[in-house]
Amino acid sequence: MANEFHKPPYRISTDKAELDLGAIQAFLAESYWARGIPLHQVEKSIQHSLCFGLYEGKKQIGFARVITDYSTFGYLGDVYVLESARGLGLGKWLMECVMGHPDLQGFRRWNLATRDAHGLYARHGFRPLENPRNYMEITVQSPYGGD
Repeated sequence: MANEFHKPPYRISTDKAELDLGAIQAFLAESYWARGIPLHQVEKSIQHSLCFGLYEGKKQIGFARVITDYSTFGYLGDVYVLESARGLGLGKWLMECVMGHPDLQGFRRWNLATRDAHGLYARHGFRPLENPRNYMEITVQSPYGGD
């Protein structure tokens, strides 16, 4: 069942049927973290995540998704608010809705990666890794065939 949050004229919904996949793909394909991502990969990532669409009327102006087992762990990714809607506190509100969602409570661990939004996430309890030596990763430089 989808959740909705309201702050007129804005609305956040977890209903995947409302998501504008083309708009999400267009933003992500230009982002530093998912440059060049094709639509089919965006669709697949959304299918396997809890998603939050941010809307002004029917127009999607923001997005976030959580990759989770709904019990112990959540990875927050693909968070954005369109540049035209920034400076209105919508990113903070989007994060409040994500972190307060009833299906995302009681986790042992949350993770995310960011290059430039540390302040936003710190307000919600995120901090640098306590034990970075415990973490490992595989990084693919051009997973979508571009630079």
